[in-house]
Amino acid sequence: MDALSDLLRALRLSGGVFLDANFRSPWCVKSQVTEEDCAPDMPVTGGLIAFHYVLDGQLTVRVGSGEPRVCGAGDLIVLARNDPHLIGSDLALPPLDAEALISKPTQLDLAQVDFGSDAVVSHFVCGYLATAVTGNLLLESLPPLLVASMRDRPCAEWVESSFRYAASAWATRQAGAQEMLARLSELLFVEAVREHIEQLPPEATGWFAALRDPPLARALAALHARVAHPWTTEELADEALLSRSAFAERFVRMLGVPPITYLTRWRMSLACQRLSDTAVAIGRIAAEVGYESESTFTRAFTREIGVPPGAYRRARQNA
Repeated sequence: MDALSDLLRALRLSGGVFLDANFRSPWCVKSQVTEEDCAPDMPVTGGLIAFHYVLDGQLTVRVGSGEPRVCGAGDLIVLARNDPHLIGSDLALPPLDAEALISKPTQLDLAQVDFGSDAVVSHFVCGYLATAVTGNLLLESLPPLLVASMRDRPCAEWVESSFRYAASAWATRQAGAQEMLARLSELLFVEAVREHIEQLPPEATGWFAALRDPPLARALAALHARVAHPWTTEELADEALLSRSAFAERFVRMLGVPPITYLTRWRMSLACQRLSDTAVAIGRIAAEVGYESESTFTRAFTREIGVPPGAYRRARQNA
């Protein structure tokens, strides 16, 4: 399994669409997904990713004091850390509170917004991806605002038709429509991440840039595939087909930490997931992530996370 697939799998994303919005110029709203927008059984303790998918028209989005991005039909807007943001036809307008404009959903309907009287319409759907996993490298490495065009990707036609079909199925109360929208949300996120990697400049560093570097990609794939293996820097260098010194320098320059530090952090991320989601004994989890004894694992976990694994599990269960 490649490293990107591994981190996506570990996130255990659950998606959904909660709002069908039609805005007519001029308009500007402030927006942020809340837990109340999500399905009742959605695991959000690890965080929320917000997204908007533009079906028709054009709009502009901005996070904080960042650069505004103009988006059109077929664009996916991803807010990896669910930051508050402005979205509208003119962001210089005083923003309205999006929540105040929403017609609340019934048991069978999506929430809806139909605002303004102008003929120029921006039609988009709003959704979310939720995870119970904390400290995932993928989410930490994404920019706060990511705009990915689906128009020129191989999936463009089926994404467009699927969203419209699912929305129509939802409107006519057909079974499975919300599940279809949820799966579309997850697939769109994967496509957005892949486009982000493809568009990185040659001089980029960081986790995503490392996936484009063949030697580092080989080493990361091996590490993620066999996380319990007692890896050394020398062994990972062999996977990368580089000398130890060249590999270590390249790894630190691209990822900011030595290979074994990266391995430890990934092991702890997996351990946190297992402690949160299962009742598996701590000693067994220790073995699964590469520690020979529970005591060694406990010391490493406490050093990295700040609390012992038993205390971490109790806190997550009581959250």
